Amino acid sequence: MAKAISRNQQIRYFLYHSISSSKPSFHSLSKALPHTKPLPLSPLVGLGNLAFQAMSSGRLESGLNCYRSLCTSNSVNQSSSESNGSSSGANSGKSESSGGSQKTSEQGKPIRGSPVSWMSFFLLVCTGAGLVYYYDREKKRHIEDITTASTSVKQGPSAGKAAIGGPFNLIDHNGKPVTEKDFFGKWTVVYFGFTHCPDICPDELQKLAAAVDKIKKSGIQVIPVFISVDPERDTVEQVREYVKEFHPNLIGLTGTPEEIKKTARAYRVYYMKTEEEGSDYLVDHSIVMYLMDPKMEFVKFFGKNNDVDMLTDGIINEIKQYKRVKA
Repeated sequence: MAKAISRNQQIRYFLYHSISSSKPSFHSLSKALPHTKPLPLSPLVGLGNLAFQAMSSGRLESGLNCYRSLCTSNSVNQSSSESNGSSSGANSGKSESSGGSQKTSEQGKPIRGSPVSWMSFFLLVCTGAGLVYYYDREKKRHIEDITTASTSVKQGPSAGKAAIGGPFNLIDHNGKPVTEKDFFGKWTVVYFGFTHCPDICPDELQKLAAAVDKIKKSGIQVIPVFISVDPERDTVEQVREYVKEFHPNLIGLTGTPEEIKKTARAYRVYYMKTEEEGSDYLVDHSIVMYLMDPKMEFVKFFGKNNDVDMLTDGIINEIKQYKRVKA
């Protein structure tokens, strides 16, 4: 500011010696400065008067140049002073902030809030443990429900019985005529085969004989029955000698080809001669045992995949269930 005042004094001195005493009118001044912006009000109003005197004395051009240079230097001085003030303010702000940071550093590091506090961590652990316990308990309960539902016996509506079994007229291994009525009141297990069977029939009949003995120990009497599907070779004498090899209670039945065919059809048994070479041949047939109730009605069948224990348990369970339903 002091530099601007000293410069103004020099300009005032210069204008004072170069301007005459006559004043131009305001109208002539506006015409002389048609492209000049409005002059700012400042402490240089007196200098403006001197400039007007210079223009009235005939030295208009030199006065205008002086006045323009005066205004330009004044605006430059003001802008430089404002920039100096802003820079000083910024410096002061920086100094204050640095001072504040120094104070903060002198007092110690500020304590920042942790994203997970000890209390929230404890609550998180408790919630997780509770969820794991609840899931484990529900899983065990669901497994128990499935186990109970699978083991419990539910009596539902009867869907009917398989059309297996029916009347027959055959001859036993003693030459006596036998019908299905001779087995009424007894539990029977019926197996179809032939006496010339090399391996499957003997294995199945041995399994049946062992199961019958084990079932007898539980207080249940079951009659094993063997029906031949080879009536041409399985005579009464042949069947008698054959059944004695497996069990004393095993009953062997044979008959005419027509009666055997009728009986096999009633029990849904398949059989057919194979590899026939004269009188020596094999018979392909179904490998199934049929459990028949005291009315000679079908209860359940057991395939070749059942061993002695499975066959024994299966027959005992079916008989006990039958008695519970009939009770």
